[in-house]
Amino acid sequence: DIDHLNLRVQKELVEWLNWLKADIGFDGWRFDFAKGYSADVAKIYIDRSEPSFAVAEIWTSLAYGGDGKPNLNQDQHRQELVNWVDKVGGKGPATTFDFTTKGILNVAVEGELWRLRGTDGKAPGMIGWWPAKAVTFVDNHDTGSTQHMWPFPSDRAMQGYAYILTHPGTPCIFYDHFFDWGLKEEIDRLVSVRTRHGIHNESKLQIIEADADLYLAEIDGKVIVKLGPRYDVGNLIPGGFKVAAHGNDYAVW
Repeated sequence: DIDHLNLRVQKELVEWLNWLKADIGFDGWRFDFAKGYSADVAKIYIDRSEPSFAVAEIWTSLAYGGDGKPNLNQDQHRQELVNWVDKVGGKGPATTFDFTTKGILNVAVEGELWRLRGTDGKAPGMIGWWPAKAVTFVDNHDTGSTQHMWPFPSDRAMQGYAYILTHPGTPCIFYDHFFDWGLKEEIDRLVSVRTRHGIHNESKLQIIEADADLYLAEIDGKVIVKLGPRYDVGNLIPGGFKVAAHGNDYAVW
């Protein structure tokens, strides 16, 4: 175990980070198992190495109901993510992985898309509160891959990408999905839509519909995304929008 409160440990880790930055060329840090040490310690490492980007892994359990499914309200879960960023310094480069969005998406794409509209009418994950500091993802090396600890429904992965690549927050693409699953072209298409229309981590999200079989949202007035099997949504799409990407149970205009 590393004693992060030991001043010598802090000094040597800061020196190592600055060596990685100056000599190797890295300019962003991922804080693994950030629950294992305080945000105050992480702040020391960030402040003294000045990366352009830093993201923390704060993986805690969602609140579950008696049916074994996540509660609609996950405010306590996302509050923990927000608190970490607040303590490290909200004006700096610190962000956290949006595990709240990941957990809700996991269940929502299984015929419960109503979950993607929170009680306040906004996105129910961290992106609904502080999107500039939320790093969204569908799966990572822990949740998916060989460890398979909390995997996204494999046949619906592209619905997950249609969501995170059109929404506010900073989306993260999983290596396995991109290179091993044959999803590269579909993901590329969504990335190009995001880039072309300048969707960014603080883009404005308007949720049009959130039912069991349909989630429909407009981002920055430029992009509309649909998740779910409901086919006939033409009456909900404003004039002038054309399909730019589509696949199994998702479409983007």
